Amino acid sequence: MSPRSASVNEELRRRSRDRILAATVDLVSERGYEATTLGDIAERAGSARGLVSYYFPGKRQLLQSAVHRLMHRTLEAALEREPRPEDGRERLARAIDAILGLAEERPVLMRTHMAGILQAEGFVRCPEQQRLATLLRDTVERYGSEDVETDYPLLRALLMGAVFALLLPGAPMPAARLRAELFQRYGLDWELGVPPGGGPPGGTRAIGPLPARVGRQSSKSSK
Repeated sequence: MSPRSASVNEELRRRSRDRILAATVDLVSERGYEATTLGDIAERAGSARGLVSYYFPGKRQLLQSAVHRLMHRTLEAALEREPRPEDGRERLARAIDAILGLAEERPVLMRTHMAGILQAEGFVRCPEQQRLATLLRDTVERYGSEDVETDYPLLRALLMGAVFALLLPGAPMPAARLRAELFQRYGLDWELGVPPGGGPPGGTRAIGPLPARVGRQSSKSSK
């Protein structure tokens, strides 16, 4: 039997890593962070316990990578959904709805993720995070940003803030209100993306006036 090629080995490693990340998402969503062990994750993924530690230095880093992978795939699916949008405003609306929707669908997972970012380990840069960043940067650019290096971090911060507000224990903000604020900030019509039922808070269809620089960006993206 001839040895496997480097490309085959790489594909097997990728699949193994993906199974571990998927198992992490499922188990933390079901049991919470503290009740999920690396052994549990290895068992769910059908992998050896040592393989989990080989790929990831610790459980917190594993969780961040797993959530970033989920966010990337969720965002990618939203942006690629037919009919695929060419208009930058529609793409941005879909991106906002995808992230807010994920927070609503997986509150335990996303709350744990946000808490981890605020702890000592901070923000983990990993391949999954880089893929998510690439999608968000591309969305900002297609929206018409004239300064992506400034506007991408701002969008990321606004989305993180909205997720935090949505999941704040004891005093959560309604998702529709958070969506309306983000849509107003970027001059997006309520009907774009995947609007929730009942219309925007306050009953208005159109979003209010934009700051001058954002208005120029939006008009550029529609040309």
